[in-house]
Amino acid sequence: MPLAQLVKESPPDYIRHDQLFKELIHTFFEEFLEAFFPEVHPFVDFHDLKPLSEEVFTDLIEGETRKLDIVIETKLKGKESLIIIHVEPQSTSQTYFHKRMYHYFSLLYNKYRKPIIPIAVFSYEENWEKNQYTMVFPFFHVLTFNYLTLHLKKKNWRDYIKANNPAAAALLSKMGYTEEEKIQVKKEFLKMLVKMELDPARQRLVYGFFERYLILTEQEEEQLMEEINYMDEADRIKILEIPISYEERGIEKGIKKVALGMLKKGLSIELIAEVTNLEKKEIEELKRKL
Repeated sequence: MPLAQLVKESPPDYIRHDQLFKELIHTFFEEFLEAFFPEVHPFVDFHDLKPLSEEVFTDLIEGETRKLDIVIETKLKGKESLIIIHVEPQSTSQTYFHKRMYHYFSLLYNKYRKPIIPIAVFSYEENWEKNQYTMVFPFFHVLTFNYLTLHLKKKNWRDYIKANNPAAAALLSKMGYTEEEKIQVKKEFLKMLVKMELDPARQRLVYGFFERYLILTEQEEEQLMEEINYMDEADRIKILEIPISYEERGIEKGIKKVALGMLKKGLSIELIAEVTNLEKKEIEELKRKL
């Protein structure tokens, strides 16, 4: 297949940011709460999970329609009444995000009239984080709305490498690590992945998520393989047998090579994103490496 054709076609499993988070959290919902919200996990009945249809609301702040992708109906253990858990992944910092969370909470409650546990997952570099929205007058306190938060960049990846948890393994790629630690993070991720013995479809989801956000250079990949070769034989064999499509990785590598060529010619990031279907953040990262 000509490379020009490859540029126009996304690999079948190449999913955008929001969709990736949706797939990961839906697939490993219990594991997600167990790893990052241990205060909530023991109370939730995971036998009765019911994903609700994708909610589409008009965002009064941004003036556009938005999907609430992760809205799950369930029960608390030992209780008959239903509750809703809403998880909102957020990839860019927004100073009005706490207002938006309250807006979504209000719309969900107005529609379902059930108790709601709101959760925000921040996956950006910036330090901005709020877990509360208040409405207060000098003479009267109207309300205080709280929601749970997970700021992945503030998490130390080393705290999760002993967990037998696919959600934690995938999200290592979005946690706080230095450039010098990237190879070690991926090596620990691979060790976690083979120990979990997931079925091929789930293993592919976890691996695909990790690879999307922690990208090694060819030199770093070579160094990683050298370190893997020094591991115990049993672990080394299992890692090398991970059923990842090298054909697909080759396609992605080819697309990035095209993007690099376009950057060298001075073409805009917006145009490159449109042509290659890469995200702007990925192209900006490639540009920094020129």
